[in-house]
Amino acid sequence: MQNMEEMMKAAQEAASKIQQQMQDAQVQLDNIEVEGSAGGGLVKVRASARGRIIGVSIDESLFKEEEKSILEDLVTAAFNDARDKADRKAGEHMAEMQQGLGLPPGFNLPGMG
Repeated sequence: MQNMEEMMKAAQEAASKIQQQMQDAQVQLDNIEVEGSAGGGLVKVRASARGRIIGVSIDESLFKEEEKSILEDLVTAAFNDARDKADRKAGEHMAEMQQGLGLPPGFNLPGMG
């Protein structure tokens, strides 16, 4: 019976270590930046790989009343571009983490992802 208790303790320790590493990876994702753009770079949105918006840049040429709807569409497109890039970067980063931990691709711990 002692051997089973040792195995359970080792499994719990391994799970705890993996969960901590996955939480650390989430923090790292917030430090990775991506930039989405639209309108040939007239509108740019910087975001973290977790999807937190860091900043927006809008070219002055778009500050005209008649360009308002175009500007709104470009900002929306730039946000979506940044979000897509953030999702891809996060997926790549988490896959690298899981591979480094010896976990199967797509493995999710409860409370992660």
